[in-house]
Amino acid sequence: MKYLITGIGLLLGGTAPVLAGGIERAPQSLAPLFEEGDYVELSFGGVDPDVSGRDLALFGGRGTGDVAQGYGFAGIAYKHQFNPNLSGAFIMEQPFGADIRYPGGESIALGGTFVEVNSTTYTALLRWKFENNFSVHGGIRGSRADGVVGLNGAAYGPLAGYQVDLDSAWGMGWVAGVAYERPDIAARVSLTYNSPIEHDFDTTETHPLVGAVGSETTVKTPRSWLLEGQTGIAPDTLLFGSIRWVNWSEFKVEPVLLVGAPPAGFGVEGGLVELEDTTTYTIGVGRKFTENWSGSVSVMYEPDGDDLVSPLAPTNGRKGVTLAAIYTQDSFKVTTGVSYVKLGDAYAETGTPDEARARMSGNHAWGVGVRVGYHF
Repeated sequence: MKYLITGIGLLLGGTAPVLAGGIERAPQSLAPLFEEGDYVELSFGGVDPDVSGRDLALFGGRGTGDVAQGYGFAGIAYKHQFNPNLSGAFIMEQPFGADIRYPGGESIALGGTFVEVNSTTYTALLRWKFENNFSVHGGIRGSRADGVVGLNGAAYGPLAGYQVDLDSAWGMGWVAGVAYERPDIAARVSLTYNSPIEHDFDTTETHPLVGAVGSETTVKTPRSWLLEGQTGIAPDTLLFGSIRWVNWSEFKVEPVLLVGAPPAGFGVEGGLVELEDTTTYTIGVGRKFTENWSGSVSVMYEPDGDDLVSPLAPTNGRKGVTLAAIYTQDSFKVTTGVSYVKLGDAYAETGTPDEARARMSGNHAWGVGVRVGYHF
């Protein structure tokens, strides 16, 4: 059962969270920290989203084209057992990112608008197990990120042609949590807090009427809570799930030219993007079929929020399913999963007050992920 348990936990941190709330691509799970003994893993995969819509009648009702670009992801993790009570782990992953591009020549309202965000985080952790089945874990996290955004199309009026480049910058944060385990029934519950991480980006803003303006922009990735649980419910059968809350409302990108009062700036309230907090629920069942093969099925649900959303994050809520297969042989473990996610309909908006410009509907994403682990 131990391979089934840890394999499923790792899978939830890989293929399941394709295109989650805001610009999240992975839930920053600490599953490698709970592996038995010394352990190392490599994870990789890809996501193919399909997000499109149509301009409202005011802008002629033209199609936007497919605005969401596919992406790949990779990560590594190493866990070391110092003694029966103390263990540590190092995890590298890519939890945040965005690649949205409205093709030029299609949407009149938003054609030419784009965003690209890249980030990599490095987390160092320690875990202490008490004799009463409780444990505590915590550590530090470093994040390196960069981004570029361009606003174009008739929906932006005189702001069209604006672009901002956020140069690569580092930020630091921390992680802390608790867990309770019952090995006799394959049970574990863990609660983890991820702090905000503040980045100070060297920034260049450009606009045809203004030229280039240099400044510094402070951006915080959002704080979050992750509750994960699992328990055996029958011989070789496991029930598992998670609840993740992310404080996206504190994620602000407010470059000085964009938000500055006229005539020195454009006076855009709220900055480049305004996002709502999200809560994502996952529940599933895993089953060990043979000594080497296990499998699982899980479903996920993220409730809809406000129908008016940023053109840079043009979906609202999600529902999905993940199928997984886990193969173990001696000290090796290979976990493979495929996810399908139905992305909620939304209206892309601009302006103050917010006004709908295009309706995004009928969207979805496929994700495939593989994790190769080795115990030694």
